[in-house]
Amino acid sequence: MLPARLVPVALKQVVRHRTRTSLTASGVAIAVFIFCAIEALQSGAEAVTRAAGGEVRLVVYRKERYCPYTSRLPESYRPRIERIAGVASVVPIKIVISNCRTSLDVVTFRGVPIEPFIAEFLPQVRLVAGSIDDWKRRSDSVLLGESLAARRRLNVGDRFEAAGIRAFVAGIIASDEPQHRNVAYAHLSFLQFASGSRQGGVVTQFNVRVRDPRALDDIRRAIDEEFAADAEPTQTRPETAFAAIAAADVLEIAAFAGWLACGCLAAVAALVGNAIVLAVQGRIREYAILQTLGFTGSLLARLIVLEGVLVGLAGGALGSAVAAIFLRCGQFSISTEGVSIPLHASAGVFLSGLAASALLAAAAGLVPAVQAARREIVECFRAV
Repeated sequence: MLPARLVPVALKQVVRHRTRTSLTASGVAIAVFIFCAIEALQSGAEAVTRAAGGEVRLVVYRKERYCPYTSRLPESYRPRIERIAGVASVVPIKIVISNCRTSLDVVTFRGVPIEPFIAEFLPQVRLVAGSIDDWKRRSDSVLLGESLAARRRLNVGDRFEAAGIRAFVAGIIASDEPQHRNVAYAHLSFLQFASGSRQGGVVTQFNVRVRDPRALDDIRRAIDEEFAADAEPTQTRPETAFAAIAAADVLEIAAFAGWLACGCLAAVAALVGNAIVLAVQGRIREYAILQTLGFTGSLLARLIVLEGVLVGLAGGALGSAVAAIFLRCGQFSISTEGVSIPLHASAGVFLSGLAASALLAAAAGLVPAVQAARREIVECFRAV
C-alpha cells in the first residue's frame, strides 16, 4: 500500500501538466460516457425481458402478427378466455403507436376499459399529478407515464396530438415497471374510434393474469386451442417472452453495443497508459533523486500507478456525472412494436463506469511503473 502522506505527492505530479492531464481526463470521460450509455441500454433491455420467478401474466396476440397495427382481435373473445380454468382476469387493450419502427421518441396509446384498469393496472402505478376521477370522467383524457410526459414536456391540463389522436392529459403516473412509464392510458372506446381504423369491438391484445404461475403453459395452450379454428386465431406468450420477441432487434443492437463498450474500456487504458508513459519519460531524473532520498523502486512504482488512478478517476467521475445528468433529464427509451425499453440509468451503471476507469487506469500504469522502478540510479542521471 502507498503511505497516505504520499498521496499529495502523486496529486501534485498529476496537476503539474494541466493540459496533458485535462486532455487525457477528457478522453477518458468521453469513453466512460459512451460506456455508461451502452450499459444503461443493456440494463433496460434486461429489465424488460427478464423473466421473474412466478410469472403470472400472458399476452394474447393475433397469430403471426407482430406490429400492433396488424393485430386485430374481436373484443368478444374476452368472456371465452375468462371461462378457461385458471384465468384470474382478462384485460382487452387497444394499442395505437405513432411509429411502429424502432425509435427513440414513440408515443404509445393503450386503450383500456375503466374498471379493468383500476383493478389490474392502478395498483402497479403511483399517481404523481392529476386525478383518476378526471380521467374517468372525460372520455378523451389520458394518464401519461412520467417518462413520456417529461420527454414531451407535458403537464396535467395540456392537450397533445400524436398518431392522429388528440388527447387531454388528466394525470401523470410513475411506476417501477418500464412499460407504464412510457405509455398513455386512454379509454378503450375512445381509442377504438379515435384511431385511424375506427373499429369498435376490435382490440390489439388481451392481457391475462393467471391464478397459479405453475399452470402458465397449460393456460397458454388452452387459450390458443380455444381460438385455433376461428377467423382470428391467437398466439399466447408469457409477458416477458412477448416483450423479448417484439424487441428482438433492439436486443441484437444491445448485444453488439457490448463490444463497443469493451472498445471504450480499451480506449481508457490506452489514454491513461500513454499519459503515464509520457509523464515517466519526462521525470526520469526526478525519480533518480527520489531514489537517492530513500524511495524504493516499489514505492516509486506505486506512486506512478496512483497517478494513473487519479487521472482515471477524474475522467471517470466526469463521464459518469455527465451520463447520469443526460440520461435522467432526457428520459430516453427505445420503443419498438409497442414495447418500450428504457435507458435504465441506475446508480450501479455509473458506479461501474467509475470503477472500470479506475481499475483500467491502474492496470495501464503498471508497465511504465515497473520500468521506472527497475532503472538504476546512474542510468537515470545519464538519461537526457
